[in-house]
Amino acid sequence: MISKVYRIMSEFKAPADLSGGLFFRNGKRVNIDGEKTFPVVEQRIGAEVRRCANASPALVDEVVKEARTAQKEWGNKTPLERGKILRKAAEIIRANHEDLARWEVRTNGKPLVEARIDIDYSADTLEYYGGIAAAVLKGDYLEIPGGGTSRFAYTRREPLGVIGCIGAWNYPLLTCVWKVGPALAAGNAVVYKPSPFAPASPVLLGEILTAAGLADGLYSVVQGEAETGEALCTNAGVNKLSFTGSVNTGLAVQKAAAENTLKPCTLELGGKSEIIIFDDADLNNAVNCAMMANFFNQGQVCTNATRVFVQRGILEKFTQELLKACDEKLKVGDPLNEETRVGANINEFHMNKILGFIESAKQEGGQVLRGGVQVHPEGVENGYYIDPAIVTGLGDDAKVVREEIFGACLVILPFDTEEEAVTRGNNTTFGLAAGVVTSDLARAHRIAAQLEAGSVFINTYNDCEVNVDFGGFKNSGHGRENCIDALKAHTQTKAIYVNLDASATSY
Repeated sequence: MISKVYRIMSEFKAPADLSGGLFFRNGKRVNIDGEKTFPVVEQRIGAEVRRCANASPALVDEVVKEARTAQKEWGNKTPLERGKILRKAAEIIRANHEDLARWEVRTNGKPLVEARIDIDYSADTLEYYGGIAAAVLKGDYLEIPGGGTSRFAYTRREPLGVIGCIGAWNYPLLTCVWKVGPALAAGNAVVYKPSPFAPASPVLLGEILTAAGLADGLYSVVQGEAETGEALCTNAGVNKLSFTGSVNTGLAVQKAAAENTLKPCTLELGGKSEIIIFDDADLNNAVNCAMMANFFNQGQVCTNATRVFVQRGILEKFTQELLKACDEKLKVGDPLNEETRVGANINEFHMNKILGFIESAKQEGGQVLRGGVQVHPEGVENGYYIDPAIVTGLGDDAKVVREEIFGACLVILPFDTEEEAVTRGNNTTFGLAAGVVTSDLARAHRIAAQLEAGSVFINTYNDCEVNVDFGGFKNSGHGRENCIDALKAHTQTKAIYVNLDASATSY
């Protein structure tokens, strides 16, 4: 007899369009009607492709209750049994790699060459958690002093229950998998709310998990804007929250999590990162690192190092080589074209916000050495495209240097000494990432230990692996994604004391 927490594996096929619906409930994609709707936009062409209803608080509550019911039997399965489902889902992702990458482009606007990387990482993530769960989610046997063999304790790692997740639009599928993978592996059910700016990919994940054999109710997708997110955060049936997004929204999520129950939160928030380039650095690698730190995914990366500190001895040469490399490599165009390296921004509002930052740099005395303007690539003229900007001539108090841009704008800031670079680099309320480029590895490790950031890159930037901790210091959040700790954070530990004697110890 097949347990109801498994279903017969079926074939997954990526849909041609969104007509099947953007909600995922009871194992299938569905359409939901509602009075309040939001536009679903394809960024590459700058057009609304449909409207989607906002899930009401009542609908969110229904879905959470379904998740709680489904979770009971799933949570009683062994990590090895649950891991088989996740590993099968990883296989399905790899088998549909190109179709999923093209959907990621259509829901986000990033270049196809980058979307393919995201799909690879998504499969790796499910495979990783499906593989390590059995080894990690085990308890301990603990001897009690003086108890001999008759008195001891042991611990159990048990799932939390229902995990409420609110995802980001810059990596729609990958950030979803980062949350869903460890949550399901640990025996929880998941209710996921994507960003309304990129709602499609998490629904595809639901269909993939269903095809892999996951039962109804264990993974659901509800769509919506702020009201829907608040309903998920305050729902008493949700046992933990995981959020990726801005600092302001993260603060609101943490506050809502304590409104009527105590929910642990994992918050992966924004950054204002720095990369420090010393005059002994390999110049070609320094340029590559600076570009990776600013222009990947149109600069819409939370770890982006807008602040590029360059030691004065190589300032002029570095700037020249950077401008040359940008002109050669940063082709802005239709993200579905193989040669495109800079795609569309997430929406018109955000594009104008980035352009506003660049305008503020000019007003504060900065010089835009290249880019910083909207462009209209052939064939996708109405999309949301910006030619990446390089800015110089500003101090650390400029708006574009202090605030998170979340766009392709690199600011060159000269420095003289190591101590100065570290002090200025740490002079921010954020602490997500930082980078050091130097041929002096002793100095690199010395500085890495001093930088107040959750990730530090030495002679590289924006690397990411599923088995390496990811998260921030200070206002960039708390908790970690990827890594073993992320899996453990979706469990709670129960201590059990055992007495095998005929009677308990008396007073």
